[in-house]
Formats: sequence, structure tokens, C-alpha cells
Amino acid sequence: MDNKLKKSVQFSISIAVITFVLAAIFSVISSSVLSGVIWIIGLIIVFIIVFTGVFFDMLGIAATAAEEKPFHAMASEKVSGAKEAIVIVRNADRFASFCNDVIGDISGIVSGTASAIVVLQLTNVIGYNEGSTVQITISVLLTSVVAALTVGGKALGKFFAIHSSTKIIFFAARVISWIENRLKINILPKPTSSNKKSR
Repeated sequence: MDNKLKKSVQFSISIAVITFVLAAIFSVISSSVLSGVIWIIGLIIVFIIVFTGVFFDMLGIAATAAEEKPFHAMASEKVSGAKEAIVIVRNADRFASFCNDVIGDISGIVSGTASAIVVLQLTNVIGYNEGSTVQITISVLLTSVVAALTVGGKALGKFFAIHSSTKIIFFAARVISWIENRLKINILPKPTSSNKKSR
């Protein structure tokens, strides 16, 4: 039990550090990009950030819902991505934590910051000062739209994640396999002969 707790604490700390670094990088990049584009492009970027969070949330849930068995049959036939899919399912807790908590939460934070920048750009274009009723109205509307898209998108994503978990994880595994083979980097840990994750 102590060993499991130690590993859990180590993983939590590593995830916290990764989140800190990624959040800083994404915030700097999004702010830099948004400051140099017109508001309509900025709005599109905001929606891309939102849907990125929704997509990764769906991946995390699909990992916890998927079963190993279909991927073992694929692996025996040496189908590309099958071994990676097995690793994802066996490490579903960590994969879900990264997708849902790290990428998902960062997307939510960055989309909020990006929305504020877009609001300022839009109010400047139409000639209203900061703090005006128009700016507040636009800010409330955009924040509400972003929140609705995030919550509604995640709800829809959960449906697909639960009912099409095998297809979703296999797609993610094939993408990871392609990246690992092309860039010669290890994204996932090496496959092990450990049992299926406990429910």
C-alpha cells in the first residue's frame, strides 16, 4: 500500500509540474498569437481551444471505458496502433488524468484568457471604451457561449467516449504510434504483461 501511495504521490507531483509548464507555454503562445490577429481570427482560435479541451476530455473517458480484448486480437495480427492501445487502456487512470485534468483544465483556463483578449479587441474595433456597458455585455455573451460549448461538447463527448471507446482509443493509439515512429520519441510506456486495470 505504501508503495502504491508513493507512486501516486510521485505521479501527482509530476502531473502538477507538467501542468504548470504547459499552462505557461499555452498562455504565452495564445496571448502572443491573439495580440497580432483581428478579433474574428481570435474568436476562431478561442473555439479551437475549447474544442481541443472537449476532444481530450472525450479521450480520457474513452480510455477508462475501453477494454483490452479487442486490441489483443489486433496486436496478434500486428495492426499498427494495437500495442499502443493496450498500453493506454492499462494506464487508463494516468492517461485520463493527463487528458482530462491537464489538457482539459488548461484549455478551460486559456480559453477564458483568450476570450478576454478577443472582447477587448472587438470593443476597440467598434469604438467603445474598456469598462463600458457594451464591453461588459459582449464579455458576458462570449463567456456564456464558451461555457455552453464546453459543457455541451463534453456531454456529447462523454456519450461517444462510452459507446465508441474502442474506436476512439484505437484512433488515438494510431496517431501516437505514427508520432513515435516518425519522431523516434516515446510517448507511452513500454507494454507490460500486467493484468487489465482494476475497475
